[in-house]
Amino acid sequence: MKFKQFIAVLLISAATFAGGGWIYGKYHQPDPLASNITATSSIFKTTKYADDAASVPMTDFESAAAKAAPAVVHIKVLKSAVSQGFNPFGIIQGDGDNGGDAQQVASGSGVIVSADGYIVTNNHVVDHADELLVTLNDKNDYKAKVIGTDPSSDLAVIKIEGNNFPHLNFANSDDVRVGQWILAIGYPLNLETTVTSGIVSAKARTLGINDRNSNAPIESFIQTDAAVNPGNSGGALVNTNGDLIGINSAIASPTGSFAGYSYAIPSNLVARVASDIIKYGSAKISYLGIMFGNDQMSEAVRQKNNIPDGNGVYVMDVANGGAANEAGIQKGDFITKLNGVTINTGTELVGKISAFRPGDKINLTYMRNGVENSTTAILKGSAGNYPQQQQLRQQQEQQDPDQ
Repeated sequence: MKFKQFIAVLLISAATFAGGGWIYGKYHQPDPLASNITATSSIFKTTKYADDAASVPMTDFESAAAKAAPAVVHIKVLKSAVSQGFNPFGIIQGDGDNGGDAQQVASGSGVIVSADGYIVTNNHVVDHADELLVTLNDKNDYKAKVIGTDPSSDLAVIKIEGNNFPHLNFANSDDVRVGQWILAIGYPLNLETTVTSGIVSAKARTLGINDRNSNAPIESFIQTDAAVNPGNSGGALVNTNGDLIGINSAIASPTGSFAGYSYAIPSNLVARVASDIIKYGSAKISYLGIMFGNDQMSEAVRQKNNIPDGNGVYVMDVANGGAANEAGIQKGDFITKLNGVTINTGTELVGKISAFRPGDKINLTYMRNGVENSTTAILKGSAGNYPQQQQLRQQQEQQDPDQ
């Protein structure tokens, strides 16, 4: 009896399943949002960034490296007496005295910028050198002489004798964009020619390192993540066309070795300073003559100095006799544009100004009491005197009878 009941239940279940399948097949409408997936296809597809991936050119580092590397040189600094210490921004110290004979005590890099042997490097690479020995990418050695230096920008020009040297062209560093591919080329840690790659991480950075050697430092670095170590100083930062966009100068590191960030002087500033040194023997630095707050100023400091919110560069003080003062810029103004180009930070403004020479005219757009104004400033070769500095100097003179 139980067996017959089991068979009956089984037959009823089978009939129900078959009937349900027939009804589903007859009346089911396909989901219009579902893909028509066959047994041999997959719902997972390889990501493509263009309709035809083969038509998208790959970034070519090989051509850029092949073009730029021959123009990057190894600079060996020779001194008759070795100074002690270690410079984390590019100099590797030697092993000590050698009976008073000239010996290598530092190592850096440089970039040939003309066929007749002018080389741009960092001031801190060649500073206080008794002799300079330059080794080219082809292993040929040349003695070099210092043509001139500019501590305010940490740039120097040296020269080797000869003709038809490989050299790099200057690119417009204003065209450099955050995120673009770059190559750093130099001689780190006394190694042979070394090429590293990365991207531009930021622009118009200030580190405060040039104020060690100058009362009027110029800093507006290109920040990258390309590996740069001591010895890379003075070497080339190039774009994927192999053109010079900067001179590698510094690293941010707690150890003295690469820790993720490197900094280069923009090519526009390099070209201007180098051409001045070659032509005049020294750089002709231009100044606007304003004092502005640190770009990373905290809200507490802003409140303490009564700095209001606003776009652009807040003018904290104007130098008497400076270009800004003669152009009508006042304390409390926000400078928002230079020659029609938007300015966001003081470091960015310094970088733009440094590309000009004294006597050049620039157009400034500024906000005063919520009203936009414009004026023309004629840049000068000195910043002028700030009222606060004059007062401090007068106080010091009154306290010191020998002054």
